Amino acid sequence: MNDQYPELYSSYHWFVPSQFNIAQACVHRWAENPHEGRRIAIYFENEAGQREVWTYARLAENANQLANGLTRMGVARGDRVAVVMAQRPETAAAYMAIFSVGAIAAPMPAELGVDGLSKRLRDAEARVAIVDGAGGPDLIQAQMRCPALTQIIGLGFQHDNIIPWRTLLARQPSSFKAIPTQSSAPALLLYTCEPSHNPKGALLSHSALIGNLPGFVASQNWFPQKSDQFWSPAEWTQASGLMGALLPTLYFGHSIVAALGRFSATRAFELLERYQITNTFLSAANIKAMMDEVSNPRDQYQLALRAIASTGASPDQAATSWCVNALGVTPNEMFGQTEMNALIGHSAQKWPVKIGSMGRPYPGHRVAVLDAHGKRCAAGQEGEIALNRYDMHGHLDPVLFLGYWHNDLATRAKFVDDWCLSGEQASIDDEGYFWRANASATEHVNP
Repeated sequence: MNDQYPELYSSYHWFVPSQFNIAQACVHRWAENPHEGRRIAIYFENEAGQREVWTYARLAENANQLANGLTRMGVARGDRVAVVMAQRPETAAAYMAIFSVGAIAAPMPAELGVDGLSKRLRDAEARVAIVDGAGGPDLIQAQMRCPALTQIIGLGFQHDNIIPWRTLLARQPSSFKAIPTQSSAPALLLYTCEPSHNPKGALLSHSALIGNLPGFVASQNWFPQKSDQFWSPAEWTQASGLMGALLPTLYFGHSIVAALGRFSATRAFELLERYQITNTFLSAANIKAMMDEVSNPRDQYQLALRAIASTGASPDQAATSWCVNALGVTPNEMFGQTEMNALIGHSAQKWPVKIGSMGRPYPGHRVAVLDAHGKRCAAGQEGEIALNRYDMHGHLDPVLFLGYWHNDLATRAKFVDDWCLSGEQASIDDEGYFWRANASATEHVNP
């Protein structure tokens, strides 16, 4: 194939406006246009198979009503609002409302339980939490340990301590004048996944979404195309689901599928067929489960897939071959972290995939492997993957986090000069592909 990587990488320039708000970019600019507002933003179905369709106009209206409600509750610029909700349209509306009032969204998976939620809520000093039935009982218990958390908005369950979602929204007007925000203003407080008694909250700016786009577009084989539809089982309270699925799909004005319930291979294939999904983001474990359960999916399902981004581990020879032969798609490995998402990966239609490798740095990101002294490693030498604050043209990389919440010591430890350390050991080969420590080269895949 024609390797387009050198030209794509060298010619890329960031454009980050001084004012930028994720809610405006992802929802309101579409809803403000009557034609675009009628487009479907979210297809939703619950575990029982009940389905809803939310247009961009409906999503914006709900976000505006909630924004008015948050304002009346005293939420102001910079306040932290916890979001403990599953994959559903109201979750997207909650994020957009929080961004619109200039507050900071602090997503927290319900699976954290009472103890995990309590630690993060206390660290974030969250004043308000928005929760659905899955996380409601644990959050109510966690509130007793969190003196700053004075108000809870609940969806789908009843409790004396909550303000019902529908009751709150019903009292609010459907228009809201969003607070102007600098692109560098904080928007998200995402807690890192490593097990810890003291979880670290990575603070991301509104412009982090812009920094995430090159990796998203490339890993999705140049999303969006006209009929692209997106789905991923990654939860929207995690960095992978937010930055790798929900926000970039809405940014481009396309449709995303939200499905409640635990992941299963059978349901995954049913969703892919029902909504004619063209683009998806799957973990390596998701791919393995699908491969183990349905060896020849195209014999049973009418699929429209054209791109798969994968994370968690590099797809091995068996997984890659199954995706190519059974799905007709070469998976694009993607590497990033909560603090700096979508840094390295493949884009099968633009440059050759090397099975087992992590790929190459996505355009806009200056990534290197550093030795113990903070110096660049030679080809083949193992060291630590690091992202520079500045791209190859000397411009700040917008994907990089602002720092750890109330933890300057951890923030300083994350950097060596202008290099942000990942903690991931790897090496680089002569063609610029990154390889995890102890990984071995196999072959190119030329789709």
